[in-house]
Amino acid sequence: MSGPAHVTAGRYAPPAPARTLTAVSADGARLHVEVHGAEGAPAVVLSHGWTCSTAFWAAQIRELARDHRVVAYDQRGHGRSPAGIPRAYSTTALADDLAAVLKATLAPGERAVVAGHSMGGMTVMAAAGRPEFAEHAAAALLCSTGSSGLVERATVLPLRAGRARTRMTRAVLGARAPLGPVTPAARAVLRYATMGPGSAPDRVEACARIVHGCPAPVRHAWSRVLAGLDLDAELGRLTVPTAVLGGRDDRLTPLAHARGLAAALPHCVGLTELTGMGHMTPVEAPEAVTHAIRELTSRYLGTDEVDKATKVTHADNADDAEKDQKEKTA
Repeated sequence: MSGPAHVTAGRYAPPAPARTLTAVSADGARLHVEVHGAEGAPAVVLSHGWTCSTAFWAAQIRELARDHRVVAYDQRGHGRSPAGIPRAYSTTALADDLAAVLKATLAPGERAVVAGHSMGGMTVMAAAGRPEFAEHAAAALLCSTGSSGLVERATVLPLRAGRARTRMTRAVLGARAPLGPVTPAARAVLRYATMGPGSAPDRVEACARIVHGCPAPVRHAWSRVLAGLDLDAELGRLTVPTAVLGGRDDRLTPLAHARGLAAALPHCVGLTELTGMGHMTPVEAPEAVTHAIRELTSRYLGTDEVDKATKVTHADNADDAEKDQKEKTA
């Protein structure tokens, strides 16, 4: 790969965190964690997808950190989290890792909105029955994800559904070869497989830099976990208010997954279908994803009241300043 594993300028360049820390998972795996925004602000926890990193959430972090405390972490083997032992990769490990991040970043009893994209959404489902999740999750967002049948339903190969397509899709997604440098051809392939047809070049570039930055052995090891994914039972344990979002042109997790999740969730609070968007919705449709998270924090973390209090305080401060100015003039 040529250049860094993310773009370095523009809205998709990752902002500098207020602080970083290391969360230690149940098996000793060490996870890179970033905290953005002010301490004490309403909390949001972001879990990225397969072959991505915290940089994938750059647009959401930049916007939400203005009035939220945003926690983002690198899944094991991704970004700045060490790969560890690939044979330990599993949905259990995903759940352990999220539980460790929640414990390391949130005060006892503190609640947060937990948002997951793709494998990050699967992480949320896998962790739904954990005590740490019950303690800290006020609501959740499942973004461009599914609970089972990922390879069978994927349409990244333009073939008729069946055993042959499933077998070939598994081989393509699980390829061991490095992706190589980000070239025009590589951008075109990534755009076709993972993004909507109208995706702007800067969005394609942002995704390509991140995906090509994922080590090939890590990509392969996690692809095997995803190929055998079955979280249907865990989905029933996700009882917190949960919103679902998906792109209508998603070839990796087609919209049937989002609709199935919305129908099966114990407490679904909305399904958003984005026309013209593919699988990489946080980058393709940053405003829509950020809005979905804000809706959840407003409803389930009481940020409406925080906003009102902030406006009142600002108004009081303005009145005091005007009064002081009048007294000085007099």
